[in-house]
Amino acid sequence: MQVPVYLFTGFLESGKTTFILDTIQDEGFSEGEKTLVIACEEGIEEYDEELLKRCNTVLEVVEEESMLSKELFQSFQKKHKPKQICIEYNGTWKMDTIMDTPLPRGWVLAEILSTVDASTFENYMANMRSMMLDQFSQSDVVIFNRCKPDMPKASYGRSIKAINRRAKFIYENEDGTIDNNVIEELPFDINADVIEIADEDYAIWYIDAMDHPEKYAGKTVSFTAIVFKSKEFGKNCFVPGRHAMICCEDDINFLGFICKCDNADAVKMRQWIRITAEIKIEYVRQYEGEGPVLYAKLIEGASKPEEDLVYL
Repeated sequence: MQVPVYLFTGFLESGKTTFILDTIQDEGFSEGEKTLVIACEEGIEEYDEELLKRCNTVLEVVEEESMLSKELFQSFQKKHKPKQICIEYNGTWKMDTIMDTPLPRGWVLAEILSTVDASTFENYMANMRSMMLDQFSQSDVVIFNRCKPDMPKASYGRSIKAINRRAKFIYENEDGTIDNNVIEELPFDINADVIEIADEDYAIWYIDAMDHPEKYAGKTVSFTAIVFKSKEFGKNCFVPGRHAMICCEDDINFLGFICKCDNADAVKMRQWIRITAEIKIEYVRQYEGEGPVLYAKLIEGASKPEEDLVYL
């Protein structure tokens, strides 16, 4: 029989414990069967023994990252024989540690849920970006709680999309209600005859176009890019794009789209250009599916931008 494991990630005081407590009190979650909570850190919110007993839940505490092991989990399984498991992971521990720890036979990682205190998100991203993104790198669902009406919630989700395209987002207001009306506000006019993509908006456009290619079908865009060429693209293709810093200097990726052009030989590797192109949605092997393909209308030489990296 399979034992589902739910992994809760996020920094201290991000709402993990509260989320887990709400989960185990949901009658539809356990249906009365035993739940094991493995807590890897202790915050202000504590696990009340009486509440745990009412919910047929047992608690185990893991105090050190080095303690995580298959043998430890096996001892928990033998001791408690749970039907489902919630792991409250320590926000300062690396995600690779828990993801690389083998699970006992029958344990199956069902879902990774991350909690974020929206009121501290921008400050944490500015000062601990690498650690923050590590928390979200494999999340299935990211819950932004304590959201205020004037917060740029869509941009918060977009920051995470840079490293985890499959993540889904929930925005919870300060009163606990869910905001289902978060609108993706783009910093460019998608309905313009020619969509002008500023340097600082390139990464935003790239992610939006990859996530919602249908929005850009038949549209014309113009942007500054550096040329990448490879024989695997074919004679009349190249990739204009930008290098983007995702979380730190050690994590710089090239973001670009396949571009088809009759005179592709005229552009050189690493040349800076200003390109205007129509977007079509086509199957591309490198995309492993359908995605935006640029058809060049105009290519002009361009100077290297003062800041050649783009950021999310």
